[in-house]
Amino acid sequence: MGGGNCSSFTEFLLLGITNNSDMKMLLFTGLLLIYLINLLANLGMIALIRVDPHLHTPMYFFLSHLSFSDLCYSTAVGPKMLVDLLAKNKSIPFVGCALQFFFTCIFVDAECMLLAVMAFDRYKAISNPLLYAVDMSSKVCYQLLAGVYLVAMVDTVTHTIITFGLCFCGSNEINHFFCDIPPILLLSCSDIQVNELVMFIIFGFIELSTISGVLVSYCYIILSVLKIRSAEGRFKAFSTCASHLAAVSIFQGTLLFMYFRPSSAYSLDQDKITSLFYTLVIPMLNPLIYSLRNKDVKDALEKLKNKIFFK
Repeated sequence: MGGGNCSSFTEFLLLGITNNSDMKMLLFTGLLLIYLINLLANLGMIALIRVDPHLHTPMYFFLSHLSFSDLCYSTAVGPKMLVDLLAKNKSIPFVGCALQFFFTCIFVDAECMLLAVMAFDRYKAISNPLLYAVDMSSKVCYQLLAGVYLVAMVDTVTHTIITFGLCFCGSNEINHFFCDIPPILLLSCSDIQVNELVMFIIFGFIELSTISGVLVSYCYIILSVLKIRSAEGRFKAFSTCASHLAAVSIFQGTLLFMYFRPSSAYSLDQDKITSLFYTLVIPMLNPLIYSLRNKDVKDALEKLKNKIFFK
């Protein structure tokens, strides 16, 4: 794909978050705590939805898969990043780098689309509650989930092939704490215009379609809620959407800032901080947002606690 002197790298070196040795232990402690909370919160959410029959609904079906996506892409990045904060050797095999990118990308894409599907689910539940069980049957839920992972797989395979099929020369140092497209492209001596165009088109399509899906769904939700006569009914309908809106705003806002800001505003240090937020902090926040603002989840937790401690 590129001409001239093309090196065959067997490994990359991840430069990590910082070179400041005084900050490394502090960062390690803080990020380890965040990652452990992330693991416990997402595994707990998945387990709670599985064991409580009252949570066997489409809304919580998709929420469990949202937690699964959070868990997977944060785990693709987190452990290696934590090890590199303390290790002298920060190398990652070429294949390992490709696999890390693959799993991060596929589950980040899946999360984007799951958030849109969850908005559609809320629209169906609020606009026509009597037909909700029919409209969002198990078959429909699994079809929507299959569509999410199919699109995510096509996008991820495309990016993995065209990125790791490039010619790399010179330094093998990735100025980042995980294998992401922008810092990897900086190492290539091939023409990367096609890669940048494909990244813009596919990421742009996924972002535009998912954000549009969320906005359209919530426009219909607002119209449906305004038709509810009682103030209590309107409040209850809006409260079921508050957690989802918070999750969408945080996640999509971070991705838009990350990948769609002007190239003149691009900064690797800023990129690292933003990446850290969406790969570790957001996966920790999502289950907390849904558990703190969701009565069904809080009731299920209370019942589980009583069952365990007051048998």
